[in-house]
Amino acid sequence: MMKHYILNLNPTAKHEWDRCIIRDPLTAKRPDIAKIIAEAVGADTGSYLVSVNIEVTVLQEAPAPLPEQLSLPFPETNTASMLREAA
Repeated sequence: MMKHYILNLNPTAKHEWDRCIIRDPLTAKRPDIAKIIAEAVGADTGSYLVSVNIEVTVLQEAPAPLPEQLSLPFPETNTASMLREAA
């Protein structure tokens, strides 16, 4: 079974639980790994010794956020005074 998720790493997050987040790319919900394994086993009840292999392949890295942009003030232009000067 192949599943794809988005991994968000933020070591400077305010809360520890927000430092490493894995989410479904379509719903943005956090996956219930135990439920996914239970679905793969396919039984209703019982105890099972299971082996789970997790292979991680980075498919795409999101670009880093841009630093805050500074707004540069533009000199105010008065169209009426410009037209008078041109005349």
